[in-house]
Amino acid sequence: MRFLDSAKIYIKAGDGGAGGVSFRREKYIEFGGPDGGNGGAGGSVYFKAIPSINTLIDFRYKQHFKIKRGENGKGKNRHGAKSDDLIIPIPIGTIVWDENKENILYDFKTVGEEILIASGGMGGRGNASYKTSTNRAPRQFQPGILGDEIWVWLELQILADVGLLGMPNAGKSTLLSKLSNAKPKIADYPFTTLKPQLGVLNKNNQEVVVADIPGIIEGASLGVGLGTRFLSHLNRCNLLIHMLDVGDDKFIENYKNIMNELKIYSEVLYNKKQIIVFNKIDKLAKETLKIKIKEFHKKYKKLDTTIHNISLITMENVEQLIDDIFIAVKNNSAEGDSSNALKDEIANKEKSWSPI
Repeated sequence: MRFLDSAKIYIKAGDGGAGGVSFRREKYIEFGGPDGGNGGAGGSVYFKAIPSINTLIDFRYKQHFKIKRGENGKGKNRHGAKSDDLIIPIPIGTIVWDENKENILYDFKTVGEEILIASGGMGGRGNASYKTSTNRAPRQFQPGILGDEIWVWLELQILADVGLLGMPNAGKSTLLSKLSNAKPKIADYPFTTLKPQLGVLNKNNQEVVVADIPGIIEGASLGVGLGTRFLSHLNRCNLLIHMLDVGDDKFIENYKNIMNELKIYSEVLYNKKQIIVFNKIDKLAKETLKIKIKEFHKKYKKLDTTIHNISLITMENVEQLIDDIFIAVKNNSAEGDSSNALKDEIANKEKSWSPI
């Protein structure tokens, strides 16, 4: 299944049916009078978060949702039938924006959440309802009220406790496969991860959801390489694990570039709690590794971040990393969620996304 994390759709609720104009005409019944029934109400449209889908791919093939109008009123005081409501299933983690992507209409965070997005119109009155003591044969009726119509943007931001951040081929997918039962694509070339992958890390009856975000490159904050889409999936994470390939001669420059992209995209995202991981230490001699680590600390003297040196080949120091992940997630959850502040900050930066 393809992954789609942004879609624009049109929704039209059902119009109300018109009231009927009719008179009772039966043999031996004089002055039968008006008997036109009321029109039926139009159906409404709802969004509902369900756990069985995790992508917006269905909206690639259907972008318009229109509900039938209610039936018109009929003779013999028969009211028109109401048209059925429509419930549109969406993934948990979906944010509903207005057409201009300026205001958030709703943010779905839990299973079963449901909102009314477009109300159906009321049915019109039939001529029977206009009968009075002075108006015994009314011919007026009321047309149905129009149902709401609206364009909305749907943006999916995956729900994860931890987001894996780093350059392509830094080892994020390998780490995810080691920490969980996830089976991400792993290969010796850049951009093997083309969509976010989720895995669950279990320890001592505790669970942490980890998201592998496709590699961030320079210019990602401006949309290079679909960067804004990838960065947006880090919004909800309480903790970022910044993976660096310490065997790369430019690993310090890579760290600088990614942090710069985070800062340009969002100050809130830039200031999120991080654990830095120097990966692939098995590729270096101990003395070379010490020199590289010393060089990094010299460059970033005031960096208040935990740093782990690991090898995913030998699994050296991985267990200590896992322990620190659980501690950091627990502490950050107690401090509160910063995703609302981040959404407010970037609301004006992301108004031009389109489905892929």
